[in-house]
Amino acid sequence: MPLQIVVPFYGDPGLLRRTVASVRAQTDPEWTLTVVDDGYPDPSVAAFFADLDDPRVRYLRNPVNLGANGNYRHCLALADQDWLVMLGADDELLPHYVATVRAAAAAHPTAAVIQPGVQVIDGDGAVVLPLLDRVKLRLLRPAGTTVLSGGALTASLLRGNWLYFPALAFRREPAQRIGFRTGLDVVQDLALVLDLIADGGSLVVLDTVCFSYRRHLASDSSGRALDGTRFDEQRRFFREAADRAEALGWRPAARAGRRHLLSRLHALTLLPVAVRARRWQGAATLARHVVGRPAA
Repeated sequence: MPLQIVVPFYGDPGLLRRTVASVRAQTDPEWTLTVVDDGYPDPSVAAFFADLDDPRVRYLRNPVNLGANGNYRHCLALADQDWLVMLGADDELLPHYVATVRAAAAAHPTAAVIQPGVQVIDGDGAVVLPLLDRVKLRLLRPAGTTVLSGGALTASLLRGNWLYFPALAFRREPAQRIGFRTGLDVVQDLALVLDLIADGGSLVVLDTVCFSYRRHLASDSSGRALDGTRFDEQRRFFREAADRAEALGWRPAARAGRRHLLSRLHALTLLPVAVRARRWQGAATLARHVVGRPAA
């Protein structure tokens, strides 16, 4: 069956066109692409897809803006193939992505999630390796091709989330059954993966690099990071994740959730940027997160 690729879109139309081009350039033709426009105010987006003569590509526009969480849940509900990818509207597939993921899905049909290898690119498409990604890819991500599950995987992800959500492939049935949690706009992706693990799901990690993840300050998540709001949500989420891990008897995972070291390191790297920009409230929020103090 084809790999179903769904793109929740609200952002840069130029980058979206590059994303679509990367999908259409796949060596394995067994894919479908659905772009779900959450009401971005630019008529050129609809015009681009109207002129695109490819029956594998579908463009939908929400009648009202659903927001990030709402559009993610809507995109997940649209899926009808065995495996799906929630591709970022500014990320790019390398030509062998579909072939790599479909081969892994065939080899591990009962897995819940597949994480292929990832490279990081900047706003211009150049391959880069910022400090955060250096830690994720070189220190936290498990080496080699492997299958992980349970408390050990949960502890690893709570210690430092080394996943790249837009690159993940999900088995549709458990992903739709569990779904994205409401009320989360930043960590909804990690929450879904941890919920799948708690449900007994396994995660396949692949060595093959076949995805380009774009990291740049224009993204919504980067804006939320600089003003500190994403870390308020993360603190609440990590407390809840630690409590659940404790209830499951996964004590190392519970400790990792309470410490959330990579999240605090990320806040530390952003603190000087917020100070230079004189974003004092954001700097205060970042500082609280670095030292592990709850909001007042």
